[in-house]
Amino acid sequence: MAARALNPVDVSDSALYTEDTWREPFARLRADAPVSWREDSAYGPYWSVASHELIQQVELDPATYSSQLGNITIAEGVAGGEFPNFIAMDPPRHTEQRRVVAAAFTPSQMLHRERQVRERTKELLDALPVGETIDWVNQVAVPLTIGMLAIVLDFPWEERDSLRKWSDMASNVSPEVMTEEYSQAFFAEMGVMLARFDQLLEQRRAQPPADDLLSRMIHSEAMGNLTPLERIANIALLIVGGNDTTRNSMSGLVEALHKYPDQLDRLRADKALIPNAAQEIVRWQSPVTHMRRTLTRDAELGGQSLKAGEKIVLWYISANRDEAVFKDAERYDVGRENARRHLGFGHGIHRCVGARLAEIQLDTLIEEIIDRRWRIVPQGAPTRLASPFLHGFTAMPVSIAVD
Repeated sequence: MAARALNPVDVSDSALYTEDTWREPFARLRADAPVSWREDSAYGPYWSVASHELIQQVELDPATYSSQLGNITIAEGVAGGEFPNFIAMDPPRHTEQRRVVAAAFTPSQMLHRERQVRERTKELLDALPVGETIDWVNQVAVPLTIGMLAIVLDFPWEERDSLRKWSDMASNVSPEVMTEEYSQAFFAEMGVMLARFDQLLEQRRAQPPADDLLSRMIHSEAMGNLTPLERIANIALLIVGGNDTTRNSMSGLVEALHKYPDQLDRLRADKALIPNAAQEIVRWQSPVTHMRRTLTRDAELGGQSLKAGEKIVLWYISANRDEAVFKDAERYDVGRENARRHLGFGHGIHRCVGARLAEIQLDTLIEEIIDRRWRIVPQGAPTRLASPFLHGFTAMPVSIAVD
């Protein structure tokens, strides 16, 4: 048997993302070893898949590459515990539960959400000071996405800050913080989250079925009788999926338009480019750095021999810079003809169920920036999230100028 292609760089190291030095290691992998093995990491040994084509191949074969056998992140579980939500399932259970959630994101529902997004975005941006330093992450991206999440879940508006706290905890895979003390604090907080959502779910159970997501869940056969751990896991998934990825794309947009100011001029000249610009920022930012699968059986991929039970990590952030698919891939190009081929929302049966809502939020933000003739100017370097799972920012000092 041929020797395994070894990955010389541990691309699960959070420092690559906090220091923004991830591009070169992935470019090398795409060129020399699109499927490679890393024996030594904080998360144990793992395979990396770095090319767009091969990641799609894995995503389209859930029978071989399971979401259920292990975890969907490179880490084992969340805070060392199992987290059985529908994204971490294979068919048929995945299909049944996903169908329940997808019903809250139909085209008619999205028309209603579009009006709400527009109203919320205008209100929040109207209140921002021009010419003063603000933190774009915490004053714009987070409140926009957390507010929308509260609306989708019909969660009490005055309690919406709890959603951010739970989201940040549930998306953390960093081994540096996975102490026994943190795990205890994590599950205690997840218990608080569950107790609050159980109150809301029981209120919905006592009422006729309605259009909101919690009502659909509690009145469905597939999700109406989940165990407490399954309820925690699915609620956490909806919270993380409903805000983390979109808020990081909203912050990535500011960085991209600063690096490529000509693209802002293009958008001002042609607002028809806005939907494509939103797709392009999901590609360019890649708010979900990776997803992980586990092999159910031996397989061949990219000339490598993989064994049953091994962990395989799909690096979306690399696929979205694949020059074989995206010409001049590092450039943020609002007119890119194939921007929609990005893997920022995943691919296959696990493609993001709320992708359309994310697009609406990004479209709206871009349009409001253009209509206001805003140019958002960095006032210092952003601080980046220490995570190999979500690619984002913790703070971004900027000021708003009007051209």
